[in-house]
Amino acid sequence: MTKLNFKPTAGYLLIEPVEAERKTASGIVLPESHEEKPQRGKVLAVGSAETCDCKDSCKKEAPCAKGDTVIYKQWGGNEVKIEGKEYLFVKFEDILAVETA
Repeated sequence: MTKLNFKPTAGYLLIEPVEAERKTASGIVLPESHEEKPQRGKVLAVGSAETCDCKDSCKKEAPCAKGDTVIYKQWGGNEVKIEGKEYLFVKFEDILAVETA
């Protein structure tokens, strides 16, 4: 496993995408050409709270914590390749759900 020495800037998360299932619920195996971009991933690092632009100087806290599995917007985030592996920097507001146990 690659050790990442990155701390996202305020308002961002570093996510390792989880590969989408290549088999449907009924057991049909999908070809690689049918694969969609993953929308699920594990949070590897969390940036600090983001300061809002409003005059009250409110702060947006991260909607999740390091180690959480999240669902994010399909086209959200900025891809980055580190040592041949793809990761995403995703804005706090692009997180749609946090997986619960």
